[in-house]
Amino acid sequence: MADKTGLLIIDHGSRRPAANRVVRQVAAMVRAKSRFLIVQHAHMELAEPTIQQGFETCVAAGVDAIVVQPYFLGPGRHSTSDIPRMLEEVARKHPRVSVRLGAPLGPHPKMGELILERIREAGILRR
Repeated sequence: MADKTGLLIIDHGSRRPAANRVVRQVAAMVRAKSRFLIVQHAHMELAEPTIQQGFETCVAAGVDAIVVQPYFLGPGRHSTSDIPRMLEEVARKHPRVSVRLGAPLGPHPKMGELILERIREAGILRR
């Protein structure tokens, strides 16, 4: 990873502040464990920071590349069509910044582990 690479984590966005705090918390966790120049969060709609605002924050930090990670489970319309389109629009204003889009979180083995952990936390399943 280049020294001037930023990470932009994008979720859907909600009218509920508590729901919007989740992606901010995830970004903080990733920031603490990574070496990106900046780790920023954004919401696709309904809340700020918007994708444009998040992208601009990364640019203002001096990045020359932005890795965009959708905080979505599957390859639905938002992660395969809407977000790429929105990124293309904002990236046009910054042709010197390269943009790479990661895949949705999907059926990763750690997702299964996380589901079982949450079930255990609810007292439904024992180790």
